[in-house]
Amino acid sequence: MPFLIEPDPSFKDALNHADHALSGIWVCSGSPLVAEICAGAGFDWIFIDAEHSPNGLESILGQLQSVRGYPVIPVVRPPVNDTVVIKQYLDLGVQSLIIPMVNNAEQARAAVAACHYPPTGVRGVGSALARSARWNRIPDYLERAGQTLTLMVQIESAEAVANVKEIVETEGVDGIFIGPSDLAASMGVIGQQDHPDVVAAVETAIAAGKAAGKYVGVNAFAEAPAKRYIELGAHYVGVGADVALLARGTEALAARFRPGASGPAGTPASY
Repeated sequence: MPFLIEPDPSFKDALNHADHALSGIWVCSGSPLVAEICAGAGFDWIFIDAEHSPNGLESILGQLQSVRGYPVIPVVRPPVNDTVVIKQYLDLGVQSLIIPMVNNAEQARAAVAACHYPPTGVRGVGSALARSARWNRIPDYLERAGQTLTLMVQIESAEAVANVKEIVETEGVDGIFIGPSDLAASMGVIGQQDHPDVVAAVETAIAAGKAAGKYVGVNAFAEAPAKRYIELGAHYVGVGADVALLARGTEALAARFRPGASGPAGTPASY
């Protein structure tokens, strides 16, 4: 007789029961080993990114498997808001998604539809073949799958901020994740995430998400803005990245052992 199991805890469950803003780290290396190291560091969630990182289906699967034994929620970002790509991620066992570049309610509705089986959505049915259902070892998976998912859409353009009220009110969207880097670029101040206009746009999005009763997250690698956005009510914050920590840490170490060296100038922290 097969061993019947239950779905993993969802990001929504963690957010609902948290008594603090949940801190998370980006995992961009594509390495299950690095993902496991980060999973044991004490963060509430890890952000496995496939938009700007060398992650494909196989490496995402390996990272999901490597972090499963740790008390951390894996959240995955696909490279694009695409029905087929989202289906593949869900079948791998991804339960929490952040969809990039959602600029209006129509795109938000498309993301929702991609996450749900008919008649609610358009997700293709392959539970007997998929890790998500543990190959049909999760009882009533097809009926319950939608309940286990958390769907966040990313607000990272001036257009998205202008449409944020309609986006957050889209049925099936659980929350938003605000990306100040792309937001700054779209506003003509690329690289200036602390520009007053960018900060004001982030605050507008936070307020809209909270007013709609949705979860609100923001990327903030610098400590001061991270704490500021938490004070404004952000429920979850991305506070660093594996590759950035490795880059800055190795530069600092090398500089200490090279006479007269101060390390590369680098660029301001991106958030």
